[in-house]
Amino acid sequence: MTDLAETTRASRPTRLRRMLTDGLAARHSGWTTPLLLWLASRIVSTALLGSVYWLATTNGWHFASYRRDPSFATFSGSWDASFYRTIAEDGYPRVLPTDPDGHVVPNPWAFLPLFPGVVRGLMVTTGASFWVAGLVVASVCGAGACVVLFRLVLAVADARRARWTTAFFAFGATGFLLQVAYAESMFLLLLFGALLALVRRRYWLVAVLGVLAAFTRPGVLALAVALAVHLVVRWVAARRAVDAEPRGRESFPWRERVAVVAAGLVVAAAGLAWPVVATAVTGRPGAYLDTELSWWVGFVGRQHFAPLTPWFLMAGRWLGPAGIVLVVLVLAATAWFLRRRDLRVLGPEVLGFAVAYIAYLVAVFLPQQSLPRLLMPVTPLLASDAFTGTRRRATGWLVVGVCLQAVAVVLLWFLGFP
Repeated sequence: MTDLAETTRASRPTRLRRMLTDGLAARHSGWTTPLLLWLASRIVSTALLGSVYWLATTNGWHFASYRRDPSFATFSGSWDASFYRTIAEDGYPRVLPTDPDGHVVPNPWAFLPLFPGVVRGLMVTTGASFWVAGLVVASVCGAGACVVLFRLVLAVADARRARWTTAFFAFGATGFLLQVAYAESMFLLLLFGALLALVRRRYWLVAVLGVLAAFTRPGVLALAVALAVHLVVRWVAARRAVDAEPRGRESFPWRERVAVVAAGLVVAAAGLAWPVVATAVTGRPGAYLDTELSWWVGFVGRQHFAPLTPWFLMAGRWLGPAGIVLVVLVLAATAWFLRRRDLRVLGPEVLGFAVAYIAYLVAVFLPQQSLPRLLMPVTPLLASDAFTGTRRRATGWLVVGVCLQAVAVVLLWFLGFP
């Protein structure tokens, strides 16, 4: 009996040390694993972008960048980054630019202010050009997005899925966007952070990050839907708990219910605010919508916006009746995938957000070459067994992602625009 007691006492420090070691290892992994994945992926993406830049400059090929001072930094600030530069240096126009017929043409009001505002702050602080500051801000936010995505999937699933999902995100076809002067990396950092805060029930933080995300990129209304899903799930669970044990402790107190509702309303209001701001500043009703529709002209001509029609409009214009059938098949396949049982591991909040965000894209977005980058917010869906079920399968998808990134850098960043 004495020997048993002594053995038990002796084993307690060992168990304590093991618990502490495991806890520190998990916390350490929550930073080092995603940061190492980010660093390795930046080597790949920089090599791909650098190779195309080198070929372009040595052969005198045109590329869409600020040519007065051609450099790798300006090459990393091509295409839409020119609008962010205009905002950072000159702000938004008070009068919308129009063509001779009075139609609005593409202008900075299509782009939200947080990313160029942060870049502007770095420019003023350091004296750096927009191109250098934009690259730095985007890269830092890209690293943060990898860390938060890893922790989000880890919080709802497991370390294996978290590692592979983060790897797909960083090395995938659109991985190079995590370091170019676009707002994507900042938006994803804020969005994944808001979803992680929601999973951890830090509702005030969801509201703060959601508002910031709403002024970085469109699409934050899907986060308000995720908050609504969370409210319903917790409310139903609390009612069932009370029915099972009437004298039990309240599992969903009213102060938390109010906090969820308040966060949802704040995020929804922020998600709808930018069109109001554009109208107030320019004095033109529908300024933001007219600006967005100006980008449609080259694809489908001048159109009036109607929800849930853009995909069918685009497909019908370019492929005829076969395009309509193709859209229906794509939507049916997407709905089938979202019903996979293994996706339930993500939890109702993350899955609810993904469904709502995809519905948002179908409702308002004209599908074209920007679609791959606009799908980056639903990256947590890559935790599915369809991608991570076995090591061999996951490795295969990772290789495919890297190969597609090489294609995307050439087709989207050099020859076209993402």
